[in-house]
Amino acid sequence: MQDLVRQFGGPGGFGGEFGGRRGGRARRGDVRAAILDVLAGDEMNGYQLIQQIAERSGGAWKPSPGSVYPTVQQLEDEGLVEGRDVDGRRLLRLTDEGRAYVEEHPDEMAETWRPFEATPEEQSASGGSGDLMPVVGQVMGAMWTVVTTGTAQQRAEAAEILTETRRKLYGLLADGDPE
Repeated sequence: MQDLVRQFGGPGGFGGEFGGRRGGRARRGDVRAAILDVLAGDEMNGYQLIQQIAERSGGAWKPSPGSVYPTVQQLEDEGLVEGRDVDGRRLLRLTDEGRAYVEEHPDEMAETWRPFEATPEEQSASGGSGDLMPVVGQVMGAMWTVVTTGTAQQRAEAAEILTETRRKLYGLLADGDPE
């Protein structure tokens, strides 16, 4: 499994082809609003922050640590975000000023996610939920987490799950079109 992850470029998966910014592009400055909006929910570390942004965008946008961490530092300098060490991890959370900013700018927060929301017309034009690429990106992210943090037993179980999934996918194609 590690060979697979290495082949497809690590946690982002597929060198941006699948897990990258397909389907919607974030404008400059959106990283800032995304961080604030995500931290309005709960405190988290930088890795979790990146994962939450990827999840909220349906896997279509996974900002790099090189864009997230400097933005977090800027937000700390502005007094909107603060970090604290808990059990050797640095957790980030909004300050009171940060919470007030998020509450006073709901349109800015919503606009951050708009490029990743499919309209009903767009969904029907693409055959409903037929775009598998965001899901593939999410699966690659989960697989990367298992590879990098899982036990040997968890990695073995993940390999079994992936093998069974591959069989089912080929079986789906072998069954043909039901219509």
